[in-house]
Amino acid sequence: MNIKLKEAGKGGSSFYFPALPERIRGNLGARYQSFDIISKGTVKVPKGTDVTVIKWDGEFFGPSKKNEPIVKKKHYQKPDKCIKQLRKWEKDGTVLRLVVGGTWIDLDVTISSFTPEIYGAYGNVKYSIELVQAKKLKIYTTKELKIASFVKKTVPRNDNAPAAESKGNYTIVSGDTLWGIASRHCGGGTNWTKLYDANASTIEAAAKAHGKSSSDHGHWIWAGTTLQLV
Repeated sequence: MNIKLKEAGKGGSSFYFPALPERIRGNLGARYQSFDIISKGTVKVPKGTDVTVIKWDGEFFGPSKKNEPIVKKKHYQKPDKCIKQLRKWEKDGTVLRLVVGGTWIDLDVTISSFTPEIYGAYGNVKYSIELVQAKKLKIYTTKELKIASFVKKTVPRNDNAPAAESKGNYTIVSGDTLWGIASRHCGGGTNWTKLYDANASTIEAAAKAHGKSSSDHGHWIWAGTTLQLV
């Protein structure tokens, strides 16, 4: 059994996770279900049920631990190389094909959250990853929707109109990501860049206060930081 991510489109690069997690979680409709990976149990999804989020906790092993039985030697890469590739895809919003061999999981996704954590003396890295299903956007014509064509209306500009009201503030809590905050409060996860741009000085100041040279464009955020919603 393998877990594979491949860039969508012909000729895209692929990444195989060197070690399997114990289980993968996916939400079916409004509820989550765990799928045992180590035991390779068969999981069937009811027809018509959308799977919108897949996530798991795993581990990348340092060079001195690459011969552990759980590690797939032909797919082994050093943790820093694994982290670099996954962070790039996360930052770029790259559409990927997720395939978990031996299961029903075979769908297009983007990485909504990836959190690595170095621990121990062997260079091992624990991580958490969450992938959101990427669905194709279809644009319909008014004829296809069987409705009358829209009439474009011109509204006179009012220079004396009051400025738009702020959407309020949000204080970051442990486990938050800009994508997650934007998903819940800013109309969708893809608006995380707008959220970052509106709060760049605050986010970067928090990063420096925690010993970072930068937030890596919002990748690092800290609980207690208050953001202005967009």
